[in-house]
Amino acid sequence: MDILIAIVYVILFIILMVFVFSIGMLKPFMPKKEIALVLVVAFLIGSIGGAFFLEPLYEEVPAFVGELEKNVPGNEETLYLDLSSATDVGELEQNLSKIDGFKSFNETGVTFFLWSFNDKELAYFNSVIGNIDSHYADYTVEPSGRINITLEPGYTSSSALQSFSDWYKLVYGDSIAYAQIHAKLVVSSASLGEFEDALLERGIVATHIEGPTQKVVNQTNQSMISDNEFILVSGVVGVMVSVVGIYFDAVVVSYRKFKKFLNKKVKR
Repeated sequence: MDILIAIVYVILFIILMVFVFSIGMLKPFMPKKEIALVLVVAFLIGSIGGAFFLEPLYEEVPAFVGELEKNVPGNEETLYLDLSSATDVGELEQNLSKIDGFKSFNETGVTFFLWSFNDKELAYFNSVIGNIDSHYADYTVEPSGRINITLEPGYTSSSALQSFSDWYKLVYGDSIAYAQIHAKLVVSSASLGEFEDALLERGIVATHIEGPTQKVVNQTNQSMISDNEFILVSGVVGVMVSVVGIYFDAVVVSYRKFKKFLNKKVKR
């Protein structure tokens, strides 16, 4: 949110509180039973002001805290990407590496989606996957037909896709229509937004982000109260301001008496 808009929203809420305060100061001119009505009106005005003017600012708190954390020197963020096998991973890495703040890009694994396996097929794939390519660091085979393969560091997804496709065609006489490539991108926290924009231009959104910025954003989100609770708190603030207005004259009189008392003691 633009800083100017934020300032305007805060000023508008303050104006509402001044209005609530003024209503409270009318206590000497209204019956005692009307004070309850004043408090109800103050709560409603506070709640409405909180919903329209403060809540939009409150929702921006995690993003604001994240922006502060981004600018801490040395902070890095790790973006986990799930890419289509049609993606030119080499070209993607080359373009990302040209952006300031680039640290590293690694292809970590591939996932194939086949048919649902029966027990015999599940056992077969579990026994054979590890022998297809020695650069498969690890793998899991799920009954749904999902095969997840973790790659050795430095081994490319294109090579892993090729070896698996060659084996599959040899055994089943068919081609693999689709696979998913997993990659890990490490960038400077200060440049996170630029990398997210560059990926979005290609239709890529990180499935998960880890790092100090994301951590502080998550912690802030977890510590924040809900929107409805925030609106109720705003209403309570309105009531408190109204109460100050109701008893303002009494407080001023008491303050003046106390000040006069202190002055007398000093003169003695």
